[in-house]
Amino acid sequence: MTDYNKKRILVTGGAGFLGSHLCERLLSEGNEVICLDNYYTGSKTNVSHLLDNPKFELLRHDICFPLYVEVDEIYNLACPASPIHYQYDPVQTTKTSVHGSINMLGLAKRQNAKIFQASTSEIYGDPEVHPQAESYWGKVNPIGPRSCYDEGKRCAETLFFDYHRQHKLKIKVARIFNTYGPKMHPNDGRVVSNFITQALQNKDLTIYGDGSQTRSFCYVSDLIQAMILFMQTNEDFTGPINLGNPNEFTIKELAEIIIDTTNSSSKIIYKPLPQDDPKQRRPDISLAKEKINWSPKIQLKTGIEKTVKYFENIL
Repeated sequence: MTDYNKKRILVTGGAGFLGSHLCERLLSEGNEVICLDNYYTGSKTNVSHLLDNPKFELLRHDICFPLYVEVDEIYNLACPASPIHYQYDPVQTTKTSVHGSINMLGLAKRQNAKIFQASTSEIYGDPEVHPQAESYWGKVNPIGPRSCYDEGKRCAETLFFDYHRQHKLKIKVARIFNTYGPKMHPNDGRVVSNFITQALQNKDLTIYGDGSQTRSFCYVSDLIQAMILFMQTNEDFTGPINLGNPNEFTIKELAEIIIDTTNSSSKIIYKPLPQDDPKQRRPDISLAKEKINWSPKIQLKTGIEKTVKYFENIL
């Protein structure tokens, strides 16, 4: 017997860090999932355990090219999200956000499907207001080395809202703040994976700047829960909505927690801060609490312990 309540869902970037966790969760709820990835930063090993599931389909495809499938919902997560990866081929990064969004929005329009855009806290640039609420327009350098990602994602938001206004498309736009957990790429250059790999090898932990810059770290299962709740809320609420953990830590505090958790003999060393690196980053999640009744549950120490276990297995 066919279960008509379950959906056919496309996850672009589905073999990546967030995408693979999302695919698992959507399958566990009985949905059919098409996982699409070009493996630029994603990995087949992240989803290999799902291949025997008859409701799971894996497609190698780049969203910069049109796609023709039949789906009820789309989660658009395709885009390199770490500075090392998005700066390696900045033109392609911008194309993924802009051409990729146009192609996925076109697909959603043809299928009358609801579509989720994984936007980013980088929308806010190096912010002048703290914490950052959705009403803040940001302070972004349009021509710097990070602009391919920051401005690409800002343009993607523009496209989503114009499709919504012009074509009545059902959209959901989430601004995702720093997220960490198992399946992070060990060489993605992000602070959590950097510090854990360095600490497990008893190498010096590299802090850029003096370590006083702050970040807020959300554990992956908390974020996935928020994404699904957001997609399930009534269609009038499009976002943008901040999704992240409002607990704020300095980079130096994070380094100390990771050294402690791994019992590492690593020391902390300091290097110059890269251009346009934000000094503060903390989400105001009042809207998420109000609209989707969500706030993160997993504390940093617990999440780091779970993430360290994963890295111990893969290193």
